[in-house]
Amino acid sequence: MTHTSDVIEMKVPAKPEYVGVVRLTVSGVANRLGYSYDDIEDIKIAVAEACTNVVNHAYEENQTQDDMHLSFSVFEDRLELIVADHGGTIDINKLKKERGPVSRDLAIQELKEGGLGLFLIETLMDKVEIRGESGVMIIMTKFLQGDEVEPHAPGISEEVPKQQ
Repeated sequence: MTHTSDVIEMKVPAKPEYVGVVRLTVSGVANRLGYSYDDIEDIKIAVAEACTNVVNHAYEENQTQDDMHLSFSVFEDRLELIVADHGGTIDINKLKKERGPVSRDLAIQELKEGGLGLFLIETLMDKVEIRGESGVMIIMTKFLQGDEVEPHAPGISEEVPKQQ
């Protein structure tokens, strides 16, 4: 059983200008854990999509409580990211039904609201769970590849002498 070593929590206003702050933070955390450049980019895009979903859909114009709650849980073999809001209960099954399938032939305007973002998140992350008790909570998992398979193999970051 793997246990959490660290949990990073953030609460930021649900405004577009804070999505970049969240991206930078998750990028730093993922980089520190040794994720590949491509995996870090995938994580950043997925988290940004989840945050943008909160910014665009979670709160009414006149609501005072308009924060996004983020949690990054660091495990030995994975990073679990939670993006949550408190915008009221939604019907998860309805959301999943309305979301897909996403066809490449559709014009962007024809996609259901939020559909492309969720499709992207599911494509980029290894595991995605959506809960909607009091607001929406997106739980995303990205596994750390490599180390468990061949612990003594040289990593990509190690300098390999060029063949002449």
